[in-house]
Amino acid sequence: MAYKSLDAGTYQSMQIHIEASQASAAMELDPVVVDGTSFALNGRNLSYRFHVDDASGDLVSSHFGASLPSTLPDAAVGRQGGWSNMGDVRREFPDLGRGDFRAPAFRVRTAAGGTVTALKYQSHEVRPGKAALEGLPSTVAAGGEASTLVIHLLDKHSQIAAELMYTVFPEHDAIARSVKITNKGKGDITVEKLASISVDLPHAEYDMIGLRGEWTRECSRTRRAIDYGSQGFGSMVGYSSHFHNPFVALAPPTTTESDGEAWGFSLVYSGSFRAEVEKSPHGAVRTQIGLHDAQLSWPLGPGEALVSPECVAVYSNAGVGGMSRRLHRLYRRHLIRSSFVDQPRPVLLNSWEGVYFDFDGDTIVEMASATADLGVKLFVMDDGWFGAKYPRTSDHAGLGDWTPNPARFPDGLKNVVDRTTALTVAGSDEKLKFGIWVEPEMVNPKSELFDKHPDWALQADGYPLTEARNQLVLNLALPAVQDFIIDSMTTLLRSAPIAYVKWDNNRGIHETPAPTVFHAYMLGLYRVLGELTTRFHDILWEGCASGGGRFDAGMLPYFPQSWTSDNTDPVDRIAIQFGTTVAYPASTMGAHVAKVPNETTKRVTSLAFRAHVAMMGGSFGFELDPRGGDIPDADRAQIPALIKLAEKINPIVVNGDLWKLSLPGESNHPAALFLAEDGSRGVLFAFQMLGQTVHSQPTLRLQGLNANAHYRLDGEKEYSGATLMNGGLQFRFAGDYDSRAMLIERV
Repeated sequence: MAYKSLDAGTYQSMQIHIEASQASAAMELDPVVVDGTSFALNGRNLSYRFHVDDASGDLVSSHFGASLPSTLPDAAVGRQGGWSNMGDVRREFPDLGRGDFRAPAFRVRTAAGGTVTALKYQSHEVRPGKAALEGLPSTVAAGGEASTLVIHLLDKHSQIAAELMYTVFPEHDAIARSVKITNKGKGDITVEKLASISVDLPHAEYDMIGLRGEWTRECSRTRRAIDYGSQGFGSMVGYSSHFHNPFVALAPPTTTESDGEAWGFSLVYSGSFRAEVEKSPHGAVRTQIGLHDAQLSWPLGPGEALVSPECVAVYSNAGVGGMSRRLHRLYRRHLIRSSFVDQPRPVLLNSWEGVYFDFDGDTIVEMASATADLGVKLFVMDDGWFGAKYPRTSDHAGLGDWTPNPARFPDGLKNVVDRTTALTVAGSDEKLKFGIWVEPEMVNPKSELFDKHPDWALQADGYPLTEARNQLVLNLALPAVQDFIIDSMTTLLRSAPIAYVKWDNNRGIHETPAPTVFHAYMLGLYRVLGELTTRFHDILWEGCASGGGRFDAGMLPYFPQSWTSDNTDPVDRIAIQFGTTVAYPASTMGAHVAKVPNETTKRVTSLAFRAHVAMMGGSFGFELDPRGGDIPDADRAQIPALIKLAEKINPIVVNGDLWKLSLPGESNHPAALFLAEDGSRGVLFAFQMLGQTVHSQPTLRLQGLNANAHYRLDGEKEYSGATLMNGGLQFRFAGDYDSRAMLIERV
């Protein structure tokens, strides 16, 4: 309690010392400790413990939280009794029909129609490192970076087996968990529900933190108290969706961005999902996340198996921000496989908001030339370049026909790409790079592909096809569709020197022939993306789904960045980007400067404000026509300097740790600090949303610095870390939507 009365810098230094002591103690523990049938997974500040109950043979959880050097006293995990005669028995993989009346982690229906299961411990094994899951995106690690524990369970009556696969990443205080269900019996079974993880936390008050939204307002951070009964969210769109992100966090009400305990659960999956949080009548809280049970019903014949997507669970005693930083580092090091993961991203200009569908080859070269004159390194040609019989001159036709429109490109696409990549970028000796937009999972009814293969579109037998944005969804559960996409994209990408691909997806899934198609579709998509990103590993791939409709951990192994939102208004983007980075590294966000008034909100903001917001993403760029009126002369003169600033900042954003100093929605002055992992340099972003007359400016106290080190601000004055954390900085803002971007260097 005395610590709280100390000044902020001294208190933070003491907290760092305490955390370092905790880390030192925890690192003396092996990552996986097995004592008979008691199991412990240990991180630097984390312990995850469970054991086999001697009487029942059930696998029972005892702790997920701060580091424990030994087992808990028996009283801490005892039964409460009550009307269920069982209370909150914390089964590690809770089943259905044996007295635990809370949500089960899985549900299997046998050929006889039964749903009761009794999975009992059989054996275990410990493996070094972490192998990839077959057919699914997942974390990977070498032997010195992680350890994996596999628990084998069996229902001897039904001969249903389960493998619980746990990988502990000690440096990140993270556990990756997935489940494999195998039918070892003689009859068919159906998996009707399968959560990737189920965690019971002991009686306490908790808040649930999630990311909700819609098109143009993705990843709004929400926090609400967990009440008795069931609550949660999910997606039945076929994709992770704009509506709810496949991430949920739990924290006590006292936890803040920088202090207190927090547990985060991130599903490495891009399809329909469900997150469930249940508070029992006794006060215990169970959290689950996994495949959406309304879109599963997965049949398994004898010998067949189903593997769940992976869930990454992290624990932090340094607030919600500490939880986020653990996820960020883990994903940059162990999930994103692209060679661009730790590389600065080229400043780009995308053609979409500049010309939409109204262009031809000469227009593209003119825009590219003006782009190079601004000092931009990558020009991206968006939608509208393809289709012969059904030209893509609007969103009514052409999807599926991935050949250049001969009327727009009479000399071929390669001619335009070659003319573009021959341009020299102003202020450098680099040549302009060329990127392209595609939407391979979709088809227009007005297309040669649909004429030839109408059966390739997802459809329910006897029901009419439902169009959205004048398009249908291809059935990627079919190997023939997968092969078509792989072949057509390979042909395109080998036809010209293309350096970047924006892979879009602009509608949800409606009709399907069976619930199994939803997951089968995702498995097909992962096969396609895995093949293409391996063949073309030198290409920078960016995901998109009408903005952030599929911004999830399942996309990260294939796309090191995703388009965060179609809303480029910087005021809205601050909230969207602060929300997205609760779960995902800033390096994965695409963020662009658009013209004003903004297309979505009609709001007018300064070029500097728009640019500073966009610099907080790993991929910084522009979304406008560089040739004329989209850029006023006064703004045009500023762009070269802003690009140079963005290029200085980008390596820090791509590889650094993010400290959110004040949050949008809670402050008129949101601010964030990015620090290189070694603490040698950083960048501070500070914003004023609305101007206030005759009012003093707030003090902004930095975090994460070394109190005893000295730091140079914008190459000028030097201050100690303690001064910057205790005394802080004050900026003189002017009017609505003002901003600062300050470079920080440790002396």
